[in-house]
Amino acid sequence: MLVLKILFWICIFLVVYTYVGYGVVLWIILKVKRLLLHREQEPILPLNEELLPEVTLMICAYNEQEVIREKMENIRALNYPQRKLCVMWVTDGSTDQSNELLGEYPEVKLVFSPERRGKAAAMQHGLRENKAPYVIFTDANTMLNSDALREIVRQFMKENVSCVSGEKRVAARHKGQTAAEGEGVYWRYESILKQWDSDLYSAMGAAGELFAVRMEHYREAPQNALLDDFMMSMLILKDGHRIAYTSRAYAMEYGSANMKEESKRKRRIAAGGLQSIWWLRSLMNPFSHTKVAFQFISHRVLRWSITPLALLLLIPLNIILVALDAGIIYTVIGVLQLLFYMATLTGWLLARSGHEVKILNIPVYFLFMNMNVFLGIRYLMTHSQSGIWEKAGRG
Repeated sequence: MLVLKILFWICIFLVVYTYVGYGVVLWIILKVKRLLLHREQEPILPLNEELLPEVTLMICAYNEQEVIREKMENIRALNYPQRKLCVMWVTDGSTDQSNELLGEYPEVKLVFSPERRGKAAAMQHGLRENKAPYVIFTDANTMLNSDALREIVRQFMKENVSCVSGEKRVAARHKGQTAAEGEGVYWRYESILKQWDSDLYSAMGAAGELFAVRMEHYREAPQNALLDDFMMSMLILKDGHRIAYTSRAYAMEYGSANMKEESKRKRRIAAGGLQSIWWLRSLMNPFSHTKVAFQFISHRVLRWSITPLALLLLIPLNIILVALDAGIIYTVIGVLQLLFYMATLTGWLLARSGHEVKILNIPVYFLFMNMNVFLGIRYLMTHSQSGIWEKAGRG
């Protein structure tokens, strides 16, 4: 029974630490750090626009004709000198009218590949055509705030920063979209952790909705990378440079249309996470990567590998310990687990019937996210040699 108890409490610790405890630890460390050190001064952009650097805004797209006009209107509204901005679209094997629509915009530099090879390959194709010292990546279906580019450039003025991650914001197009609303809550919490990671030392990776690299320190991600943006940013970190995070530059997108569509994303992300952990396993060595190991393991490795298994094991372990009359604490935890799963089931059923309760979207999305880690293992086995992704339908 002792072994079962130890295993049970290890699983409890992993789940609580991964989703709550790490954030608490970061908050405490940063409080102490700010008391002992002077707060890092915000870098100031030059008042003379002639001193702003040239940047390339790159959009890698596959069959995105429905959003091109909206995206281009958004780009034209960005507060950055047009003569300093190269707008590059890389259409990766697109078979719709994307190229024809983009031809209507004289400021667009179009890079077309007739063969669909995946996002990582599209990025590398576009970068071979790039001339600017900074490249900002964004998705076709995400809209940027007007000062996004200026705020990203501002972050590059910080010490040893060679990659910048903007904030991802998720909105539900219609009321009752459980996937979109659950994802929105998750990303708000995730954004806080990313900011604290960045304040401590470095953000742990960047998301493709909005991130930028200093080309001087750019590292090519493997073409079969399922999370090309994450790998590209983490390879920069592995070389000893920082990833800054800023919520002042954000990309807004609609969440997935439904849970089935969101599962396509989550499976790929989970598979890409496992793939990335293996490729970046040296970052877990605290002797060679002292500043990174703690953050990488706590924020990424546990969430994408061990913790979902620990969450699953809690159910049978709790049942066995209650059956063996191990103590009242195990009965209490068992009741709490039962209430959690009942709330999740209720939230799922209500959402399906069109009578959702918003607070119940949180346990639904939490469990859904962890379940897809296991589906991601199968996805990785069948997609590990290809970086081509399946688009999820948005709201």
